[in-house]
Amino acid sequence: MSGKEIVFVPGVSEALVRHKVPFSAAVRANGFVFVSGMPPMDPASGQILQGSIAEQTAASLETVRRCLEAAGSSLAKVVSTRVYCVNAAWFPTINEVYARYFPVDPPTRTFVTVGSWPMPFDVEIEVVALA
Repeated sequence: MSGKEIVFVPGVSEALVRHKVPFSAAVRANGFVFVSGMPPMDPASGQILQGSIAEQTAASLETVRRCLEAAGSSLAKVVSTRVYCVNAAWFPTINEVYARYFPVDPPTRTFVTVGSWPMPFDVEIEVVALA
C-alpha cells in the first residue's frame, strides 16, 4: 500500500474531535501503522482514566492495541515504541506492565521523561507497527 490513510478508531477518534485535538489516532502509510501517543483513556467515553502508574500504563497500552486493531495490525507487529512519563522513578513499574504486552521479541523502545501535559495523566505511549 502506498500513500497515507487516516484510520478511524471507534471511541478514540471521536474523543480527539470532541476535545478539538488536531491529530489522528492512527495513520497507515507504506506498509506501516503509526499510532500517536496514547494516554490512559476510556475509549467509550474518551475520558482520561486516573489511577496508579500501573493502571495508567495498562490503559495506554489497551488504547494503543485498539488503534492498531482498527488499522488491521496488532501488538505483535509493533517494531518501535516511545514511552513518555512524568516521573523516571516509575520506570520499573512501567516495565513490568509493558512486558506483559510484549512478552516475546519486544520492539525497540525509547523511554522519555517529560515535564507535564495539559491533561491529568502521567504516561503516554506511541508505536510504529507493520500494517
